[in-house]
Amino acid sequence: MRRRKALWITLIVLFVLVGGAFGTLCYFMGGPRDAYGFLRYALPQWHKGDLKVGAQAPDFEAVALDGTTMVRLSDRVGAKPLVLIFGSYT
Repeated sequence: MRRRKALWITLIVLFVLVGGAFGTLCYFMGGPRDAYGFLRYALPQWHKGDLKVGAQAPDFEAVALDGTTMVRLSDRVGAKPLVLIFGSYT
């Protein structure tokens, strides 16, 4: 009986802590949608890079603005001026 009560108390405390942490993240990120997007998409890919000013950009593949076409950086470099914008302007 004591184990079951201790388990329930532990679960409630854990739920309150996780809920409080998510609530705080929502407050600072601007809402639950932004906090979820950060946890789902940004956090797993977040790492410290080692690029320096003037270094060549690593080759990558990304989805174009139409949402279906894949674009590779190495195919675009040198043909025309190229501007890369990382971030969200919504």
